[in-house]
Parts: sequence; structure tokens; C-alpha cells
Amino acid sequence: MSGADFKDHFSGIADAYAQARPEYPDALFDAIAAVVPATAHVWEPGCGSGQATRGLAARFAYVHATEPSAKQLAQHWAQPGTERVTLAVEPGERTALPDASVQLVAVAQALHWFDRARFFAECTRVLVPGGVLAAWGYADFVAPEGMVEAVEAFRARIDPYWPPERAQIDAHYAGYDWPFPALPAPSLWLEAEWSLAHFLRYLSSMSAVARCTVDTGEDPVARYTPALAAAWGDPDEVRTIQWPLFLHLRRKS
Repeated sequence: MSGADFKDHFSGIADAYAQARPEYPDALFDAIAAVVPATAHVWEPGCGSGQATRGLAARFAYVHATEPSAKQLAQHWAQPGTERVTLAVEPGERTALPDASVQLVAVAQALHWFDRARFFAECTRVLVPGGVLAAWGYADFVAPEGMVEAVEAFRARIDPYWPPERAQIDAHYAGYDWPFPALPAPSLWLEAEWSLAHFLRYLSSMSAVARCTVDTGEDPVARYTPALAAAWGDPDEVRTIQWPLFLHLRRKS
């Protein structure tokens, strides 16, 4: 998969993605830091607008964050780069990094978009012996109390528009032909404290919403906002949104 023909589901909603996606918990980066030294150099392919880069840069010496979508990368918080972070428009299956140059490859909510055979070969090339591949993602959010019916109606509208790769997230990357042996990894939760406005922005950042809007000419978030707002209650009230978060850790022998 070249930089020109990757499956780009997010460039058109890059602004919404950067502004609305949740932050990863400290516990996730703590679990990675428990098996990777703080002096590590990191490759983060598919970095998007940098939701994971911040946590990686806070714990490791250097992060090379790459993303095939220039529009996504333009929203990265480290733009145009810092001493600890460099950015590059590169596909997930290929990087300009030298052989055996990183101690960690970290992939956040992106591995299901990659050509895995080529990506795993690239991990084998750039990781030092004993280096770690960390890949994680989060499935759909748990509907807050009192909102199940309204959320399920919205989901039913957009479900036909999810790309097929979404099923791999729901399966927590089960069945992958991983290149390295597994390390123990905890089960985690991702949580956010949001107002109704932020919650609606998050819904608008979904690739299925963008595809539904293009196909039908109707924004499903706008269509279901009245029902979602009624179930939410006071729009300024902050509610807790939760997502099940899964993590795979693999060490190169």
C-alpha cells in the first residue's frame, strides 16, 4: 500500500478528529513503559493528529510520528515538530527510519488500516533485538445511563457505513498473525468527561458518519441530535463516556 492509495477515511474530517477524540489514559502508557526503557526511540505509524504521541513523548526519549494523510498530520499538536517529536508523511508500511533504530513501535487505533504483512516486516526491520511492538485500539463507547435507546437508534443509522476493517477493532485484533511472541498486557478502559457539545463533536468525527452523509445527503448527527440531547439532559452537564481499550504487546526476540 503506497502513500497514494492508502484507505483514507479521515482526511475529510481531520478537524473534527483532532478536536473531539478522547485522550488515552496514563495506565496505557504506564503498561508500555513497564516493558520499554525511558531512553527508547519510538516509531509511531498512523499517528493521526497526535492523540497518542503526547503520552509517548512524555515517557520516551524520542518519537518519530508518521501519518499517510497530510491533512491529518497538519492537525498534529507537535506541528511542525519539537526536540522530542518529529513528524513525517509516510505510510504505515514503510518508514525512512534505519534498520534496528527503535526500541518501540507504537500503533494507536490504526493497525487495522495497514497491510499487516508489510507492516510487520517493517517492524522486524526497524526494531532492535528485544524491541517491542505495542498496538492498541478502542471499540465503540458504552452508552451512558438513560441514553441507550437514543444511542442505538443513531448507531442503527450509521452501522451500514462502517468500513469492513471496523470489525477488526470489535474483535480486538484477534486472529492476527503476529510476528513476535506476546507479553502480558492489561485490560483497560478509556474515559472522558464531556459536555453534550463535545459528545456530538465526537460522533461527527466517526468515519461512518462522514460516509453516511455523503451517501444520503443527510448528516446523521444532526438528525439524531434532538433525541440524543433529550436523553442527555442539561447540555452543560458533564457526563462520563467509556470505551473498552485493548492492548497487544509483542517483543522481538
